[in-house]
Amino acid sequence: MESKIKEIEVEVLPARPPLSREQEFTRILAFILDDLIPIPGTKHRFGLDPIIGLIPGIGDTSTTALSSILLVRAFRAGVPRVVLLRMAANLLINSLVGAIPGVGDFFSAWFKSNQRNYQLLTKHENRRRVSTAGDWTFLLILLVVLLGLVLVIALAAGYLAFRILFLLFGR
Repeated sequence: MESKIKEIEVEVLPARPPLSREQEFTRILAFILDDLIPIPGTKHRFGLDPIIGLIPGIGDTSTTALSSILLVRAFRAGVPRVVLLRMAANLLINSLVGAIPGVGDFFSAWFKSNQRNYQLLTKHENRRRVSTAGDWTFLLILLVVLLGLVLVIALAAGYLAFRILFLLFGR
């Protein structure tokens, strides 16, 4: 009599040093937004970012606002300005392409801007330096520009969705 034994897939996580509460929060935030849900039968995952992005107008804006927490955390950790700009560029790319209905959500699931930013944060956070008034001004301007652009994109996408619905269903 032959017994049928099925192999169980086991994911072995690498050992990592203990994280502070702030580090753990940003790790979990990046995971929830980019890797929360596994795709059955594959090793691919996606998070809430592309799902929330399906909501016209406010979806990409709200996920970018949540993702900005990583940017603020990076600033507080003393990450160099050039890395902050790279992180902001990742958010902007995700928002710009994410605003395209349908295609943008698949891009967001593939691009994983939050995981990219979390990796940049963990790579550069040990380079502590004291923040100056100029650094705070830089961060504030960066956040205002980033969120302003995302808001304009969201309004344009919402208006476009409204016009399409108006054309389809009339008066």
